[in-house]
Amino acid sequence: MIDPKIFAVFDLKSPKSSLPELAVRLLDGQKETWPQLTAGYSSLDSIRLREVRCGGYSVWLQFNPGRIVSTGAKVDAQSIRERRCFLCVQNLPAAQNGILYRDEFLILCNPAPIFREHFTISHVDHVPQLFSNSVVRFLELARDLSPRYTVFYNGPRCGASAPDHMHFQASPSGTIPVEEAAREKSRRMRRKHVRGVEILTLADFGREVIVLESQQIERLGHVLLDLLEALPAATGTKEEPMMNLLCSYGDSAWRVILFPRSKHRPDAYFKEGDERILISPAAVDIGGLIVTPLEKDFNTVDARTVEGIFREVSIPQATVEAAIEELS
Repeated sequence: MIDPKIFAVFDLKSPKSSLPELAVRLLDGQKETWPQLTAGYSSLDSIRLREVRCGGYSVWLQFNPGRIVSTGAKVDAQSIRERRCFLCVQNLPAAQNGILYRDEFLILCNPAPIFREHFTISHVDHVPQLFSNSVVRFLELARDLSPRYTVFYNGPRCGASAPDHMHFQASPSGTIPVEEAAREKSRRMRRKHVRGVEILTLADFGREVIVLESQQIERLGHVLLDLLEALPAATGTKEEPMMNLLCSYGDSAWRVILFPRSKHRPDAYFKEGDERILISPAAVDIGGLIVTPLEKDFNTVDARTVEGIFREVSIPQATVEAAIEELS
């Protein structure tokens, strides 16, 4: 039964400007009635930030012990099979409820927040994390949650702590550094214009990133799906490409930021003792806000470490260029 978990409903009959307001009301109410969420947000008062300046770009480290469960999550097939899905409606905490979005997704407050406003947007059914089945919803969410929030997606092999259950997340707009970088004229490298969609890459950014911009949702969706078919061909796999995506909407246009990936976690994640670095890059981290649940890592990670991790988990520039060239 999903009805008892519904705080509010947003559908085609709802005014488009109301979804951010509903999200804020949901968050404020859940802080009052859900102790786990209250504790999660209280922990944000003690987080610390540190800037690390790398070659051509900067990142921010966030010391956030509350994220240890997500960063350390076991996402192998056996571990997934042996645990209850924490995004299925029947398994949600008794105090948790959400906003039913277009009869398909439930907007929920994230109890282990990275941001002052952090939401998980999970499918009402237990269906696998597969972006191609929900590309239109992804773009619609970005528009309906604008201008307050950015929507992001972590692939099932690339940062999703629930790869067996389709979900997105939302954060306050502009809080992930790549969002600002994508607007910098000096970085924007125009690559192609395809069916009303502008395709760019970002210069001197330390990892490969593709930016797609358009005012036309259908054309953007089609070109994005074409790109996601071209990337596996370029990387030699038939599965959904390893990737992280962010999407924002403003000035009547969408901006999609795509990080194509070669691997999820760097080798240092699996080392023992002091050599281990507990950084598990997903959309937020690869976007420039690196969450470090361990104080040791927060204090010791330097520019060389960050640059090495980004190179290790990103795909080569030539592979990106080959995928873009396939678009027509």
